[in-house]
Amino acid sequence: MEDTVKQELIQFQEVYTMVVEFFVNYSFQILGALIILLLGLWVAAKVSKWSLALMQRHNLDITLSRFIASCVRILVIAMVAIVALGKVGISVTPLIAMIGAVGLGAGLAIQGLLSNYSAGLTIVLTRPYVVGDTIQVQGVSGQVKEVHLSHTLLTNEDGVDISIPNKHVVGEIIHNSHAYTLAEVSIDIAYSASPEQACERLKSALVAFGDEVCQEPAAQVGIEGFGENGITLGVRIWLPTERYYDLLYRINMALFNELKDAGIEIPFPQREVRLLNTPPAA
Repeated sequence: MEDTVKQELIQFQEVYTMVVEFFVNYSFQILGALIILLLGLWVAAKVSKWSLALMQRHNLDITLSRFIASCVRILVIAMVAIVALGKVGISVTPLIAMIGAVGLGAGLAIQGLLSNYSAGLTIVLTRPYVVGDTIQVQGVSGQVKEVHLSHTLLTNEDGVDISIPNKHVVGEIIHNSHAYTLAEVSIDIAYSASPEQACERLKSALVAFGDEVCQEPAAQVGIEGFGENGITLGVRIWLPTERYYDLLYRINMALFNELKDAGIEIPFPQREVRLLNTPPAA
């Protein structure tokens, strides 16, 4: 029993002596490394804020500005950490190799997330659309509410938020109509009516909406086609995406009332049936 206790005391004494010798030999290096690390964190924060302010002053995209500022901060911290580790005599070469191996494995594990971020960076740099634009991609349309590095957030007139991963945006065909959406309305009038008069009445009905609709390009009204029951008039007008359906329904009502007040007939489907070789009545 006494031998066991004596052996444990000897081991404790050896550990204590080793710790004391370590701090005696490396105390200044450890203190210097801590000072370098704290100073580096402060400098990284200052440089990051300065970079963000500089890019905002030059009206650079806010998403790109924040991404670059974060990268600058991480880069400064990494450089300071390497200097601090070298101060205490730790070789960073094996550490860098280990980080590279771990980074490779993590990259393979989260390659879907990384592809979204790389696509988001491409969107921020090339700017195929910005906040406020109306886009259609992958069969989904809406007004751009936010652009993140991982996804793009759309919204529509009903307030529904649509989140699209950026990897499904880059490389696809994007329809960008900016803040407006094209409305196409078709109206049939009788062949006996004057299409010139009808077009003029429709144009006058649209003028009443003033600045509620897009003035440039102006609305287009003309003959769209010739149907079985009448002449088809087409109306093409750009409406603000935020009020698209509200304005579209009001415009449809105004166009209908305008033709009705002008006495221009809107035909309904008709079919003419002829009976051939009908036997005479008895």
